[in-house]
Amino acid sequence: MIGPAAKWIDATLFELARQMRWSYLPPLMVYLAYGISTITGIVGTFFVKEYLGLSAAFLAGLAFWAGLPWALKMPLGHLVDIIWKWKGALVWLGAGLVAGSLGVMYQLVAAPGTMAALMPIEAWYVGAMLLMPCGLVLQDAVADGMSVEAVPVVDAQGAPLDEETSRALHTTMQTLGRIALIGGTLIVSAINITVFAGVEDLPQEMKADIYARIYAIAMIVPVISVSGVMLAAWQRRRAIVRATRLGHDTAPLMERPGPPTEVNPWYFIGGGAFVALSLGVGLLNVPFAQEIVFAGSMGIVLVLMRQLMRALDPAQARMLVGTALIVFVFRAVPLPGPGATWFVIDGLGFDAQFLSVLGMIAALLTLAAMLVLRPYMARRRLTRVYLVLTIIAGVLALPNIALYYGIQNITAPLTFGIVDARFIAVLDTAAESPLSQIALIPMLAWIARNAPAELKATFFAVMASFTNLALSASSLATKYLNEIFTVTREVTDRETGAVTVPADYSELGMLLIVAGVLTVALPLATIWLVQRSRLRTSD
Repeated sequence: MIGPAAKWIDATLFELARQMRWSYLPPLMVYLAYGISTITGIVGTFFVKEYLGLSAAFLAGLAFWAGLPWALKMPLGHLVDIIWKWKGALVWLGAGLVAGSLGVMYQLVAAPGTMAALMPIEAWYVGAMLLMPCGLVLQDAVADGMSVEAVPVVDAQGAPLDEETSRALHTTMQTLGRIALIGGTLIVSAINITVFAGVEDLPQEMKADIYARIYAIAMIVPVISVSGVMLAAWQRRRAIVRATRLGHDTAPLMERPGPPTEVNPWYFIGGGAFVALSLGVGLLNVPFAQEIVFAGSMGIVLVLMRQLMRALDPAQARMLVGTALIVFVFRAVPLPGPGATWFVIDGLGFDAQFLSVLGMIAALLTLAAMLVLRPYMARRRLTRVYLVLTIIAGVLALPNIALYYGIQNITAPLTFGIVDARFIAVLDTAAESPLSQIALIPMLAWIARNAPAELKATFFAVMASFTNLALSASSLATKYLNEIFTVTREVTDRETGAVTVPADYSELGMLLIVAGVLTVALPLATIWLVQRSRLRTSD
């Protein structure tokens, strides 16, 4: 038993360390910044609950609009390929947008009266929520290209790497990227646990000071991302100096290998059409605006995907489409929505600090899953990976359902109070499951290995746009579920204390059950259909 156990530990942990490269650090810093940007998630939930009278359906709709900028990764990824040498400028621009969003939210909490005098607080909030993803998508498009650039193509002797080694390194790079992202959420959880200690007993004015402090701390996000770009530039200059000193050719260090990227106007036309469609439908306030924008965006992405697939062998193209379809459905399943979080706050007495603890535990579980599944993802067929992830997601949906129906009232007396509501909630998945990040790793590693060198960032961007539209589909489905099963939390007038909206969680149980069933049934059905079609994957 010692031999197999030692072999498993080596493959899971030590092999990952052996495959780590110094060149991986710059893109990992950008991904880390993205993870840390979630620091405002919990404080945002309490800000909305305590200051704004927005419904669960409206917030789900806002999540839809906030997810749409990620569809712009199509033209942005192609732009990264075109201006490869100057791609770092996009990270700086994204950092500015992120800083602007955080600045608005800081002022909303610290000086709400001043902000309300200029524009309604709800309008400021919506604007800040839309500005943040615009900045993050710019940085993410560049980080994807940097992650390909960071992986070596030759060994220490200058010989090209074999297929198995290349696959392992790309899988490691993409795994480390997701680890950096989830690691950022771990840092966030630790900060929130510290800052939110005892906050439930404070008066509202002191709570506002703590909320503002969180947004001030979040300003580290743009600093980390631009630091990654600066480190990459320093590494490149250092490598050029070393190569010059040794008399080696510096051309590969100055320019990207492969032919230059040919400008394809269709990616920019598609991006422009997406912006025009979104603004036109949004400004005209037409019925079913979200559905129209989603359908139009999906049509644009599919047209661009068809153009991009011409660069691949037909068999490879079909395999990539089949894999992307499975990832799309896995990420498109509906979530319970904010009502589940409101219930654990109002019905179970969970405070901001404990919600931060739940976030940390969820991040730790995701990191453990990444480490354990990395060798599995590198060596197993993609469909088997997604089958395992679907089963895990289904299991993680059970605690929410059990808590709503009061299983803690049975388990707590039987275990002397140990297995209470908070103990069960450690597997809470009311928010988007981090498993959706793990689901991207096999597809991203496949693109990094097989896409043409001059179109790496474009491939990443187009396929990411397709799979990120799944999050918009998830938001739509979540909105529909919250319209079918209505959940409201208590809203009181801040001046009079009168209840303006009563709490009603009577339909939350059925909402959780339906969401849990769809989380398992939809991906499994998609895997079954894809594997019995021309799109089946054997990789």
